[in-house]
Amino acid sequence: MKTLQKFLAAASLVLFLAVASHGQAVQKDYLSALEADKIRDAETPNERIKLFLGFADDRLKKFQYELDHPSSNRHAEVLNYLLNSYIGCVDDASDLIQEAIEKQQNVRAGVDLMVLKAKEYLEALKKISTGGKELDIYKINLDDAIEGTQDAINDAEKAKKNVAPPPVRRKN
Repeated sequence: MKTLQKFLAAASLVLFLAVASHGQAVQKDYLSALEADKIRDAETPNERIKLFLGFADDRLKKFQYELDHPSSNRHAEVLNYLLNSYIGCVDDASDLIQEAIEKQQNVRAGVDLMVLKAKEYLEALKKISTGGKELDIYKINLDDAIEGTQDAINDAEKAKKNVAPPPVRRKN
């Protein structure tokens, strides 16, 4: 009887660890657990795109703050992490747009938001690249962020042509 109890305890532990590790495999490494939950809970692609762009905005603001107020430890790591996190959010939002278009979902609001916000981000990134402090620390990641943001703008502009048209109300 005790052997059966030990076996059941071990099996439940293995099952618990398998479920826990599966839940973590879904999470992106640059999103907090709360952010990942918000993405998962969003019901439409437009909501997910809006969340990813909000997270990108947050990362860019934190990056700018870190430039102006450098931390005493791991400053270079923080700057590069924030840039990588920013571009991850922008890339994921862009990927969501492409997936939604392939599935013929209405993501017009997400596409419009992407074009608007990405242009703002690109402007801020270019400003940092021309006069940013300690540019040599994060130059490679900044160039990647600029290129990725430009690609996201181009993809969104193309997506505007392919996105499903908004519904038309007919008057009777």
